[in-house]
Amino acid sequence: MNPGRPFTPGVLPLNRRTLLGAAAAGALGAAGLPARASGKVLLRISTPAVPDDWHAKMWTVFKDTLEKSAPGEFDVQINLNASLFKQGAEPAALARGNLELTTVSAQDIAKLVPEFSIFTAGYIVRDPAQQQKIFNGPIGAEMFKLVADKMDITPLSTCYYGTRQLNLREVRNVRTPADLKGIKLRMPGSKEWLFLGEALGATPTPLAFGEVYLGLKSGTIDGQDNPLPTVKAAKFYEVTKQLVLTSHLVDALFISISNKALAALAPAQRQKVQAAAQAAAVYNNDNRLKEEAELVAFFKKEGLQVTTPDLDAFHKTVQSAYQNSDYAKIWPKGLLERINATK
Repeated sequence: MNPGRPFTPGVLPLNRRTLLGAAAAGALGAAGLPARASGKVLLRISTPAVPDDWHAKMWTVFKDTLEKSAPGEFDVQINLNASLFKQGAEPAALARGNLELTTVSAQDIAKLVPEFSIFTAGYIVRDPAQQQKIFNGPIGAEMFKLVADKMDITPLSTCYYGTRQLNLREVRNVRTPADLKGIKLRMPGSKEWLFLGEALGATPTPLAFGEVYLGLKSGTIDGQDNPLPTVKAAKFYEVTKQLVLTSHLVDALFISISNKALAALAPAQRQKVQAAAQAAAVYNNDNRLKEEAELVAFFKKEGLQVTTPDLDAFHKTVQSAYQNSDYAKIWPKGLLERINATK
């Protein structure tokens, strides 16, 4: 698949290095290829997700879908709670051929594929629907080709991770980024996250996730940002009074397969694995969107004010900050405009 060619489900990119590696592995035996148990192709899945998370449950959908389309061909082994590989170690395990399948974040991809950092920036992706159109179309095909070539893994489908919102300890009239001036907004400690907090108009304040609840309670910080399911799970609603639905980052996880494992599959098997990954993503996306919609009512019931600012003002201000930064210099020419034009 060449850059610019539309992505076709079931037609997956395999670079020359992968194909040569697969041939060598075939001559040497099973090393680096999916192991076989009772004649079945072994597909080991590693995820840090806990059992109740949609990102964990979707793997059962993947397994069941594959069993229906290819009965008896695959031995799918699901390992939750980072029990097989620690979170963050999965991409390297895929590249080495020590793992077949996992989910990889845009942030992890950007470490090795700098061009992918465009998807870690604020207000690049408008909403979950646009996210799916971007990654299921020509843009996704081109970016996934870069991932396959540089990381020796191939993304199969795009899972909606959640939309990050602002959560403030005191009610404030927030219409534009200027209204966040002076707000100490907790952000993860990396420079990319701190830049996003500043672009939003706030004073970004690095703080470990485990310290956020106490920071909000004590006033060390004035607010934090996370998807709504995280706000509920961490009980931040107990120590805050307002949700500002800025929707400033539509995040994703990518179901990905080792190129070595992919090269070992017959063409028909690749198509069935692709279809199973798509089914898993659809299951996750539908349920996560439903959960987020229900949580707005939950937070209102808990007494939080839920407000929506001038999203156009936020979008323009934040994108301008990125376009004038060093980050934009490594983005492929014209990619931002193409993303913005995706409806």
